[in-house]
Amino acid sequence: MVVVSRSPRSSGKEAEPVLITEAAPSFEDEHAARKRKYALMMGLRFPCLVLAGVFYHTWWLALLFVVLSVPLPWVAVLIANDRPPRKAEKVNHFQREVKAIEHREHRVIDG
Repeated sequence: MVVVSRSPRSSGKEAEPVLITEAAPSFEDEHAARKRKYALMMGLRFPCLVLAGVFYHTWWLALLFVVLSVPLPWVAVLIANDRPPRKAEKVNHFQREVKAIEHREHRVIDG
């Protein structure tokens, strides 16, 4: 998603946009999208039940519409409560080469 914002150093004139290409959608946008999905799925339940009533003479088709309408509320709630996965962030670990502090021999003088 591309988010465009105005430069803070604008002096009232048309400022140049600043692009943020890796930005996640805002919480409000994400919440609104989840609410739309929930409303759509719950809206599909009523037509399924109406179609089951319309096709009551064809028992297998009516049963199919009823079976489709039963799990819709559960699926709608699961999808509405699900947030997109977080971005995988690469963790930088400190890596050092294993070296001795000093690599020469020390002589001990008795005296």
